[in-house]
Amino acid sequence: MELPVRVSVACGESPITLQTGKLAKLADGAAVVSCGETVVLATVVSTKSVKPEQDFLPLQVEYRERAAAAGRIPGGYFRREGRPTEKEILTARMIDRPLRPLFPKGYFYETQVILALLSADAQNDPDILAINAASLALMVSDIPFAGPVGAVRLGRLEGKWTVNPTHRDRQFSDLDLVYVGTETEALMIEGSARELPEADFQRALEVAQEAIEGLIRGQKEIAAKVGRVKRSYSCFLPDPQILQFSAELVGHRLEEALYLPQKQDRESALEQLRAELVERVRERFPTASDADVARAFTKLQQQLFRHRVLEEGKRCDGRRFDEVRPLSAETGILPRVHGTALFARGETQALCMATLASLSEAQEIDAYGGGETTKRFLLHYNFPPFSVGEVGRIGGQSRREIGHGALAERSIFQVVPPESSFPYAIRVNSEILESNGSTSMATVCGGTLALMDAGVPLKAPVAGISVGLVTEPDEAGKIRRHVLLTDILGLEDHYGDMDFKLAGTEQGVTGFQLDLKLPGIPIPLLQEAIDRAAAARRQILAFMQQVMQSPRKELSKHAPRIDTLKIHPDKIGLLIGPGGKNIKRISAESGAEISVEDDGTVRIYSPDSNAMAVARELVEEVVGELVVGGLYRGRVSGIKDFGCFVEIRGKGEGLVHISELAETPVRRVEEVVRMGEEVWIKCIGIDDRGRYKFSRKAALRDKRLEQEQTAAS
Repeated sequence: MELPVRVSVACGESPITLQTGKLAKLADGAAVVSCGETVVLATVVSTKSVKPEQDFLPLQVEYRERAAAAGRIPGGYFRREGRPTEKEILTARMIDRPLRPLFPKGYFYETQVILALLSADAQNDPDILAINAASLALMVSDIPFAGPVGAVRLGRLEGKWTVNPTHRDRQFSDLDLVYVGTETEALMIEGSARELPEADFQRALEVAQEAIEGLIRGQKEIAAKVGRVKRSYSCFLPDPQILQFSAELVGHRLEEALYLPQKQDRESALEQLRAELVERVRERFPTASDADVARAFTKLQQQLFRHRVLEEGKRCDGRRFDEVRPLSAETGILPRVHGTALFARGETQALCMATLASLSEAQEIDAYGGGETTKRFLLHYNFPPFSVGEVGRIGGQSRREIGHGALAERSIFQVVPPESSFPYAIRVNSEILESNGSTSMATVCGGTLALMDAGVPLKAPVAGISVGLVTEPDEAGKIRRHVLLTDILGLEDHYGDMDFKLAGTEQGVTGFQLDLKLPGIPIPLLQEAIDRAAAARRQILAFMQQVMQSPRKELSKHAPRIDTLKIHPDKIGLLIGPGGKNIKRISAESGAEISVEDDGTVRIYSPDSNAMAVARELVEEVVGELVVGGLYRGRVSGIKDFGCFVEIRGKGEGLVHISELAETPVRRVEEVVRMGEEVWIKCIGIDDRGRYKFSRKAALRDKRLEQEQTAAS
């Protein structure tokens, strides 16, 4: 075989090139995938021995974007890439989820997939290339893997499906679907949509499945040319004798424990049975390890759970398969927060808090691979250990927290008003207080209510729900029968086959994510789950309407108000001043926050109306246009026998005639004003040569009248 091996696949507007055999040849498998001028390298290595007591597949997926790929040097003191960005973490999660189900059951060898963005053209998103590269790297390696998988992004522009749209095209698309599948079935979907009707969403899955066919053929062609023989390995499955002994010893009691209605009671009973089983197994099988017992205990729970669902038609908490747990919610529960909501669904509870701020608080993003560089809507999800009744380490955000927050964020973002009509940066905090299934969808519901409580004029309320799946395979491994479970519990997620999260409005889908433990799911079954989720979502939306029918008409008194004025773009530099001197002075003197756009739009943010008025006055002093009849504060720049000249900073200079200096006759100008003194003046006209005429006398009269009116009110 001659290396490297290359295959080009037509996929969307630009072909995707698959290659192996040139880079990273000491890895177990390596591949380079490119589209346009975007290039991603994937490598994979798996150990040939298993650590003692290992009872799961330690699969590590790391994706990194190098600044050099975009021809840049990273910022910061060290001038090198730091910890993974949110984009890198989310991409790694998208790669991990479709790969994990395709390793053999019981394959517990430590496996590491590392991907790097080597070149970026800022138009073709590297995440799709990374998924295909990881699959190809595994295919050309000797690591057992039931692939390949193909990945595409599907958009819809003006009603037409678009495969792998560029960053620019995605701005105008009403769908952003990342689809990963095998030759015939779906494995993972993730993305968002602008209230896409369910029927269109279901059709999109079929279009995406057709689009990956060429990528799968290309990977198979390369793997066949490489001809790598897969390694031999051991499968660490439950020991049949220990499994049978466990079933005889604790089977009946274990089933009773699994179906205790309260999560804490259930986990306490399971822990007692686990401890008893460890002791008895060691007596019966002296050579058995803790991992042997753990595997048998887990397998037994799974068997009992699936038998109860499939054969007896019963769920852990006694609900119908399509029944949503009891709902509760309330808003406005915290005094200083701009908007709050406490949302609960069964034993899942989320406290959501909304904060409004100026657009200058928007997040800046180093987007080496292209895409958005700022975000004005942020949703941060926190999952403390007490939410599941455990003690745990408190550190930075976990990948799970980042992933769940991103799903809720994109689900709600589709209904957030645009910057042009609601010029605020918006942040939602979701604090998970209790967790027993689908906290991300509780965050969608709670986050929506918190935003409405803050007075954010959402286009429509958004709700979310998770649908689970329990299947029975036939002899060929295909699904013979199945049961869909609406609003799954944590246990149903753990022992079931699917966690399909879907959010949306009354009109359609806004966000979605599929986690699958099966090596694929038929699209018709996934479409059935979409219908099931839609029915439950509308039930939750009806409940949310009872809690809050529409966003509050007024913002919280603690939220900043906005005053907007327009200045000539040429005066932006004058307003900001050298090193931001002027705008910092105005903010310090007024207590308001000020943002300036490139088109000359100036926005003043403050919850205090007096501070806002002072800030506007100070801004207009610097850059506002002089208007006849307007009051201004200026500096005396020249004194003559016939009057004085007053300069209005940023606007120009005009004459105050000696007759306009005071309400009483003035013999000498110096009796009233001095050089450099700041005085109030009123613009009373413009002469035929375009020169301003000012009056101190009229300004004093207007200021006195204003004070009298204020005192009277």
